Amino acid sequence: MKPADVELLTTLSRPTLSPDGRRAVVATSHPSFAADRYTGQLWLLDTAGDEPARRLTCGVADSAPRFSPDGRLLAFLRADEKDRPQLAVMDARGGEPRVLTDAPLGVGEFAWSPDSARIAFCARLPEAGRYGTLEGVDGAHEDPRRVTGNKYHLNGLGYTADKRQGIWLLDVPAPGDEPWVEPVGRAAKVAKELAAPSAAPATSAGPATLGGTRGLPSARLLTPPGHDAATPCFSPDGAHVHFAAALHDGADRDLRSMIHRVPVEGPAHSVPELVAGGPEAVVGFTSPVFSRDGRTLFMLGADLGPDGVDFVATNTGVYALDAAALDAAPDPAAPVEPRLLTDTDVLDYGDATPVPHGDSGVLACPAVRGAGQLHAIQPDGTTTVLVDGPLVVTGAVEAAGTVVVSYADPATPGECGVVDGGAIRALTDFAAPLRERTRIAGQRELTVRSGDGYPVHGWLYLPEGDGPHPVLLNIHGGPYAQYGWGFLDEAQVYAAAGYAVVQCNPRGSASYGRAHGLAIKGAMGTVDLQDVLAFLDGAIAAEPALDGSRTGILGGSYGGYLTAWTIAHDHRFAGAIVERGYLDPVNFVGTSDIGWFFSEAYTGTDTGRIAEQSPMAKVGQVRTPTLVLHSEQDLRCPLEQAQRYFAALLRGGVEAEMLVFPGENHELSRSGSPWHRRQRFEAILEWWARRLPVG
Repeated sequence: MKPADVELLTTLSRPTLSPDGRRAVVATSHPSFAADRYTGQLWLLDTAGDEPARRLTCGVADSAPRFSPDGRLLAFLRADEKDRPQLAVMDARGGEPRVLTDAPLGVGEFAWSPDSARIAFCARLPEAGRYGTLEGVDGAHEDPRRVTGNKYHLNGLGYTADKRQGIWLLDVPAPGDEPWVEPVGRAAKVAKELAAPSAAPATSAGPATLGGTRGLPSARLLTPPGHDAATPCFSPDGAHVHFAAALHDGADRDLRSMIHRVPVEGPAHSVPELVAGGPEAVVGFTSPVFSRDGRTLFMLGADLGPDGVDFVATNTGVYALDAAALDAAPDPAAPVEPRLLTDTDVLDYGDATPVPHGDSGVLACPAVRGAGQLHAIQPDGTTTVLVDGPLVVTGAVEAAGTVVVSYADPATPGECGVVDGGAIRALTDFAAPLRERTRIAGQRELTVRSGDGYPVHGWLYLPEGDGPHPVLLNIHGGPYAQYGWGFLDEAQVYAAAGYAVVQCNPRGSASYGRAHGLAIKGAMGTVDLQDVLAFLDGAIAAEPALDGSRTGILGGSYGGYLTAWTIAHDHRFAGAIVERGYLDPVNFVGTSDIGWFFSEAYTGTDTGRIAEQSPMAKVGQVRTPTLVLHSEQDLRCPLEQAQRYFAALLRGGVEAEMLVFPGENHELSRSGSPWHRRQRFEAILEWWARRLPVG
């Protein structure tokens, strides 16, 4: 795979199924160099496999499809002329979609009501005068912002307190209604004179309604203004909307969120009722969803400890609450505690909302040794593994006994298929153009013993030819993340350029249980360093085609940390690339969006111990030529981390360069603009061509 092949990487949304299980719809997305943005449409799939997949919509960027419960309508998000995702609906049989919203910052998650008559959706509403709401005032000339707490900015989003996310409710128009037409001439004059304001009188946090003009239905705010709310779902009777939010005292000082509900027919800004969690709870909850029989409310939760910030290697579990208890609880301020259904010492179900399965259960996707399995979970905790093997399930849905998944594997970034007897029967082949243009390197699994005998699991990618091949040690971010069985463009680009790629999940990584992840808490740069070097040595020993005398090292985020840490302690490498790195724990506090809790949780608070885990404190030991890559708008690992590290390398006489991408954030390598992603790969290959030529 070459850098120019990035635009052939098609990824998929979670699929949606018609109630009879016969038709699935999935959204595609791929980088487009022609538009320098991500484009994609909805595709209709016949689950029996009798008809080929066909494009259902022709929007620039259509996403997140959801069939209505009665199967008559299909809702999805469509990018408007300002590239903001807006809620749209169409007849499920086909036809022209109708856009229902004009949210100033776009629409996010949404949910159908059980009767298919309403939709609850998430949308951020900017404060007056910000983000283009006042004509002639751009971002550089807005009023100053007053910051009063820890949670005021977020990578990829920027400032947050001035654009809180609420949950809004709208009535869905009948698909056969007369479409709205822009009035002209005398009709336009009359319409202007009679027009109602586009928003209800504003509260201190913004208007209470959206829309209501230009043919758009009026949407009403359900959740408290001035607070963020997410993951809406309706109760089985449609009377309440449940959601996750941090509304408790001290929410600015911990990571917990709780499940609340508000009445659909209640007054504006009804006081939410607490459903799961509480002031004394140690578990933070999110992603509520009811079983189809209405008897169980499932949710995801993570035990964050008494202080609410014990997030290191904290696995997310699936929890359940008897729905009957919601109305029978004697004290709304002390809700019934949900029961944990899964083993959080072993399994991590991430943060993807579970979906109903059968009458009483849900589907959920845990990460297990780099794979993404699919589990069916019952209210009593009974769990059935539906999909396992060398792949990653990225989304699932079930209807009428048919289970459809979106997934990735070593040969495809995204496909959709039907689960049949533990296997997946593919319904799509979006990776065909990629296979036609380039060779896809195989992914060889390895387990190597570390210095203390600990097993380290990972993979090897070999380029074409007999070798000996120069070797790149690639290190993932996180640290509580993992490499896995999904298609990885990084490894494919490097292998196509002639490099063998070695990558593993050292201690500190996810998907191997909580103990594996906790191993580097307060001890970063110890066993994780030992593990990646042992895996590199083991791979070289196991594969004669690898040239152990010609090696390079690279990684991003935590991978940037461990790369910088490694080259301060091991000088075997011909070159290094430190990308978007966590490089100075001290300066990380107060600059990073997660700095107020992340650094102290991993490196502690003792200044001496912090220095013993800090690449910045050891930069004087580096001798390896180093390329520092970073993004200008990175709020996770702010640009100053790279700038100070680069300056220190130069002061130490190390041959170093820095490449900064304007307008990009921490997610450049995964979701940056298509041209920047291509230029990033070209810069990386150019660096290795100089430092580690293939020959």
